[in-house]
Amino acid sequence: MPIYLLKSQIDSMNIYDLVIADKERIALADVFLADESRQKLKQLIKEHRYIKELSQYGLPVSNKILLHGYSGCGKTPTAKAVAATLEKPIYVLNLSNLISSRIGETSQHIKQVFDKAGREKAVLFLDEFDQIGKARISEEKDVGEMRRLVNTIIQLIDYFPNEAVLIAATNHPEILDTAIIRRFQLRLAFELPTVQQLDVYYNKLFVPFPQFADSVPRIYEISYAEAKDYVYDAVKSLVINALEKEQRQHLNTPA
Repeated sequence: MPIYLLKSQIDSMNIYDLVIADKERIALADVFLADESRQKLKQLIKEHRYIKELSQYGLPVSNKILLHGYSGCGKTPTAKAVAATLEKPIYVLNLSNLISSRIGETSQHIKQVFDKAGREKAVLFLDEFDQIGKARISEEKDVGEMRRLVNTIIQLIDYFPNEAVLIAATNHPEILDTAIIRRFQLRLAFELPTVQQLDVYYNKLFVPFPQFADSVPRIYEISYAEAKDYVYDAVKSLVINALEKEQRQHLNTPA
C-alpha cells in the first residue's frame, strides 16, 4: 500500500523513499477486466515481447497506459499484473505524497523517478495521477509554476524509453490536462462490475471457505475491493461466532 507523509517530511527526505518497489505478483488472468481492455493489454504485452523485431521495422511499441474510473475496480492489480507478465520490476509512486509547496522541487523529484524507471526498464505506476490536475486548479497564485510542472510531465512522458512501461491511474480523468491524456496510447476505463461479474468474483472469494458461501448474502452495485472487504468481514464474524459458541458449550459441559 502507498505510504502517506506530511509535506514537511517529504521535503526533507530522499525522493526514492517515496517510491515503493512492489514485489506482489498478480497474473493477468486473475484481474477482472472488460474484454476490450484485456485484448488491448495482451496486444501491448506481445509488442514488448517482440520489441527488437518491431524496432527493425521502425515501429514503436505502446508503453503508456492510462487507467481511469471507479476506485477499487482493479487499476492497481492491473498495473501489477502487467509488470508480472512482462517480468519487469514495478515502482509505485503516489503523486498525492509528492506534490510539494515548492513546485520546482516536485518537477525535479518526478524527473528522478522517471529516470530511475527508464534506466531499469521497469514499470512505473503513478497512482492518483489527477493530483497534477487538482494542483493546477487549486493553486491559482502559482499558475505559471503549475504549467511548468505539467510541461515537465509531458516531456518526461514523451521521452520515456520504449523498453519501460508507464502506467498512470486516476479516479478523475475529467480534470487531467488534455495534452497529457493524448500521450497515453492505451486508455482503459474501469466501471463498477455488473451482477454477473460480481457473482464470478464472489464465487472466487468463497473458494477457501465454501461452507460460508450460503450464509453471506451477496450485495451488488459495489466495487471489487468493497466486495472483498464485505465478504472477509462477514466470514470473520461467522468464524468468531462459531468459536465463541464452541467455547460456551465447552464451559457448560459437566466435568
